[in-house]
Amino acid sequence: MSAAAEPKVYGWCPGALRPMMSGDGLVVRVRAPLGRLTQDQARGVAQLSQTHGNGLLDISARANLQMRGIREDRHQELITGLRDLGLIDLDAQAEARRNVLLAPFWRTGDDTQAIARDLSAALTAVTDFTLPGKFGFAVDCGAEPVLQDTAADIRIERAGNTLILRADGAETGTPVTRESAVPEALALARWFLDQGGAPEGRGRMHRLIARRGPPEAHTAAMAKVGFCAKPGAVPAGRLAALEFGQMPAATLAALADLGPLRLTPWRALLVEGAGQLPPLPGLILGATDPRLQVVACTGAPGCLQALSPTRDLARALAPHVPAGTKLHVSGCTKGCACPGPAPLTLTATGPDNFSLIRHGTAADQPLKTRLSAAALRAAPELLKEGS
Repeated sequence: MSAAAEPKVYGWCPGALRPMMSGDGLVVRVRAPLGRLTQDQARGVAQLSQTHGNGLLDISARANLQMRGIREDRHQELITGLRDLGLIDLDAQAEARRNVLLAPFWRTGDDTQAIARDLSAALTAVTDFTLPGKFGFAVDCGAEPVLQDTAADIRIERAGNTLILRADGAETGTPVTRESAVPEALALARWFLDQGGAPEGRGRMHRLIARRGPPEAHTAAMAKVGFCAKPGAVPAGRLAALEFGQMPAATLAALADLGPLRLTPWRALLVEGAGQLPPLPGLILGATDPRLQVVACTGAPGCLQALSPTRDLARALAPHVPAGTKLHVSGCTKGCACPGPAPLTLTATGPDNFSLIRHGTAADQPLKTRLSAAALRAAPELLKEGS
């Protein structure tokens, strides 16, 4: 790819008060308090999406709800509607700081909910430091961690009967209690800044840890725990995945009739207290659906950075992805839908032009180049070459 074609890296994520322009209009990201929408809030968001946007909603990898296609001249009216629903922060700075992800299987009053609530309030109130736009916290205090494969910079997890505060990228942390977890997490965020983790306002914890290791006091071991979310019955309700993390507003409204909704980082919704869910547009209800093995970004024309459409190709190739592996279809080398390495990646390098990468990111060296969507559909066995 030529230098002129390199995608633009913003270094920050959209919010509601600070939206980002995309190919289909403004992207407005709603950070629902504790990752949960009441039934009235979900119905209200669905109506606002249809009134002020294109009626499409995404769930991000940080368990936030993105409203797509919002018209610029309707943004302020949309914000008024979201504020009436209790979904708007005091200002854009507070919105950006309140980047807290909690494990969605929490129970009322448990450590996960209590710590996430207190941490959200503390981050909203703090004024003595500024973290990078993508810097985030994960509160994951259930019986076993479920968010270790989800991007976060500071993690609060459980190891047996002990809560552990851990810097992302480190294998050790420090014990905390429900009462000390929040002040210790804020202290770790200040340590990150003091150690030069965010030169020029950008940076991630795992990069700092790779350079200098965790704080000296972080000596408590934290084991890696594998977790894979699948549609079906889960604690607190039922989980429904979204095809490529997107659904029409009508689906959100229909699910709201069944119960409150929790947003998850697995591009899925947890419907509280629900049994069986109806087949609705955009939902994946079966645990063996081949689309669960494919991730794809918005692609062209919805994303200004994308060089080619992605999702029709991803949908067509899904049944041909080898069992137990994953295919990432990216509209450019940024790889927003899957920033880390994937077993298989198709990266658009031009209109209807893809490179095939094995065990790498969207920007890594390809095994094959100049593959068209038609050629991939006609010979999906190309995905298995070089394995």
